[in-house]
Amino acid sequence: MNLKKELNLLDVFSITSGSMVCSGLFILPGIAYARAGPAVMLCYLLAGLLAVPAMLSAAELLTAMPRAGGVYFFVSRSMGFGTGTIAGFARWFSISLKSAFALIGMGTYTALITDIPLTIVAMAVCIIFIIINLLGIKLVGRVQVFLVCGLFGILLFFAFYGLSFVSIERYLPFVLNLRSLLSTSGFVFISYGGLLVVTGLAEEVKRPEKNIPLGMFLSLAIVVASYALVVFVTTGVLEISVLKNSLTPVSEAARSFMGTIGAVILTVGAFLALITTANAGIASASRYPMAMSRDGLLPDVFQRIGEKHGTPYLSILFTGGFMLLVIFFLRLELLVEVASTMLILTYILVNLAVLIMRKTRPPEYQPSFKAPFYPWLQLLGITGLGALIVEMGKIPILLSGLFILAALAWYRFYAWPGSKRNKAS
Repeated sequence: MNLKKELNLLDVFSITSGSMVCSGLFILPGIAYARAGPAVMLCYLLAGLLAVPAMLSAAELLTAMPRAGGVYFFVSRSMGFGTGTIAGFARWFSISLKSAFALIGMGTYTALITDIPLTIVAMAVCIIFIIINLLGIKLVGRVQVFLVCGLFGILLFFAFYGLSFVSIERYLPFVLNLRSLLSTSGFVFISYGGLLVVTGLAEEVKRPEKNIPLGMFLSLAIVVASYALVVFVTTGVLEISVLKNSLTPVSEAARSFMGTIGAVILTVGAFLALITTANAGIASASRYPMAMSRDGLLPDVFQRIGEKHGTPYLSILFTGGFMLLVIFFLRLELLVEVASTMLILTYILVNLAVLIMRKTRPPEYQPSFKAPFYPWLQLLGITGLGALIVEMGKIPILLSGLFILAALAWYRFYAWPGSKRNKAS
């Protein structure tokens, strides 16, 4: 049973943008500042630039293969089902972690106005969005459009009003350390993890060959500009001692030049951003178990689609349940590092997929859009992203290596002996 095509260009833009503007903007600037100092804005810009090759490569792959489970589907068809298993699990795992991180962030902002424990708030909102996703992708898209419009309105107000309060002295001394720049760029790369979220929903997009590439292009351009402006203003108005120790830096920045009303407005913006990430994240991540189930890499139950709402309900419940466990057990900074490392890995695989497809030229590969500057664009993306992983540190790399070994073990002992790969097209 196929999924319903319910999403248009505005939905694609809103899902992609809402997936990016989240905890990476409202929580991470303080932690990132403690690592990189006033150069933190450059870290966000570099991370955004390094996402461009994967975005263009994904756009090419999507116009040829608009199927659910986007990155998994691309990789499995270009590099085989063993590598596809790694990509599918990594994508599901990283999007789920990113979404859980957003909900934890929302709980952090809730602590500003209520005494309800952070974990309880995050888990309650997670359950609400599991229900929304069960009710259909069209509702997910409409919720995203409404939330993203409100979010960008608040960010524009904060950035342009706050520029007049920026003190250049807060950027001095401006020390640019290459290793610090790379490691912090890798740390905040999760901020752009939502760029390829919509690839998992490709099967549910109207005219995917046009709407998905255009939606991603518009989203990345607007989000990079928004990050740069907001981080610049936040760094320029907050005392260093406050900024590097805050998990609510943007709200603190708004409070510094607008008082309590400013903090309230930006807290609302943070809620909108974090909610959009969780909503889109559950939708996209849940399509990966479904797509892998279609190929026999996971049990058949994950591809069951409800007749009334047209959603893979068991896959949604499984993904939501995993997020609830993450919210309850994992600590914040480790969560960000592991999720960023896995996201970077999947972006590298997307670039590799284009290199392989262009080289082998299978007859069914007929993209209507081709990424420019082949193969140099993809090689640049792989090299830059590889450098980010190296600078992430030993623990994230070790955990990622263990994850890859576990994925390969699953493929070898579950999927390989009884695979139904011949069903896939």
